[in-house]
Amino acid sequence: MNKNKNIKKSISISIICLMSFQLLYSFVESNKVLAATASDDVIVTLTVGSGITISAPSDLTMSPAISMSNDSSIGTAVWNVQTNRVTGYSLAVKASASPALVSGVNSFADYTEASSGTPDAWVVASGDKEFGFSAFGPNTNTSTWGTGSDCGTSGTPNTNLKYIGFETTDRIVGQQGTATTVAGVNTTVCFAAEQNNVFAPSGTYTATITATATEL
Repeated sequence: MNKNKNIKKSISISIICLMSFQLLYSFVESNKVLAATASDDVIVTLTVGSGITISAPSDLTMSPAISMSNDSSIGTAVWNVQTNRVTGYSLAVKASASPALVSGVNSFADYTEASSGTPDAWVVASGDKEFGFSAFGPNTNTSTWGTGSDCGTSGTPNTNLKYIGFETTDRIVGQQGTATTVAGVNTTVCFAAEQNNVFAPSGTYTATITATATEL
């Protein structure tokens, strides 16, 4: 008899415990559903400033020297531009004076194009002595400046390049519409001088040429 009572008592306690657990679980779950929430966003801003640099190539001496037995000479300068400007850069060159190449009162005329202001194949008329330039590089317009990849050989300008005379205002020789790599972009400017059936008076002729890189 006592044994049956104990069994019944144990069953009753188990049922009560189970019901209590179910009630507690239901209470917790109902609180989860009813619990309020709140959230917020934060915007993180970083400003990256733009900048531009240009290399400073050494002064150059055109080669070979023009003389009574040699009529033409060439020279090369390479400018490297680096920028992180998202819209890129332009590179322009100009001379400090007109004519650009002078020695005292003597000078070489600025190169004369067949169509003024349009680069063309290097040709100096008989009786003239002239000085001009061309350019090549990854960001140089080949329809404007030609397809040459060097400035020439033995003092003779590259026949695949197109030349123009210097001005005292900027003339763009290359541009890019995006930021450069950290290595930058090289643009080569080729200088050319020639006398044709005339002697240039002896002397040291110099031209000051300025290259300017500008953020676009």
